[in-house]
Amino acid sequence: MVLCTLLGAVSAWAQESPSSGGSTAAQVPAPVTPAPSAHVEAGHASQGEKASHTVTPVKQGAHASRYHPDRFAGRAGTYYRLIWGVEGLGVKWAESGEVIRFSYRVLDPEKAKTLNEKRNEPSLIDPQAGVQLVVPSMEQIGPLRQSGAPEAGKAYWMTFSNKGRLVKRGDHVSVVIGNFRADGLVVD
Repeated sequence: MVLCTLLGAVSAWAQESPSSGGSTAAQVPAPVTPAPSAHVEAGHASQGEKASHTVTPVKQGAHASRYHPDRFAGRAGTYYRLIWGVEGLGVKWAESGEVIRFSYRVLDPEKAKTLNEKRNEPSLIDPQAGVQLVVPSMEQIGPLRQSGAPEAGKAYWMTFSNKGRLVKRGDHVSVVIGNFRADGLVVD
C-alpha cells in the first residue's frame, strides 16, 4: 500500500512539473505504472492508480473437473457392445489397494455368457508391475465373483487380490476371462 501511494505521488509530481525548461524536462522521471499485485484491492487503490489494476489472486486447480470421459468411446466401445454384449468396463482400486474390482454392465446376456462362466478363470494382467492377479477364493464364500446367468441391464463385478499393492492407480491393465480380453483399462 505504501508503494502504491508513493507511485501515485511520483506520477502526480511528474504531471505538475513544468515541461518548458529545457534541462528540467530531462530530469523529470517518466510516470511509472505499477505492476499488478495481489495486494492491491478495489477499496485500497490510491488517487493516482486506476481501478483497472485491481488483481485478485487465482487459485490453481481450485475446482476439479467432474468430467469422466467414456473409457471406450468410438471403436473400442462399439467392439465390446457388439462382440461381447457389455459396456461400462471399469477397474477400480478398492479396500486401500488390497483388492482390484473389475465391473461391467451386460447388454446382451447371450454374448456376455463367457464372462460369467465358472470354468473360465479370470485374470488381471499389469505389464507395468509385471504381475498377473487372480480372483481369490474364500473358504466359506467361494470365489469373489458373480457367476450366475447374466441378465440384460444388470451390472456385474469380480475382485482380484492385489496383495502387496503391486497394481497402482493409473496403471493400464488387461482383463482376461476365457476368450474375452479387455486391454488398456485404466485403474481408477
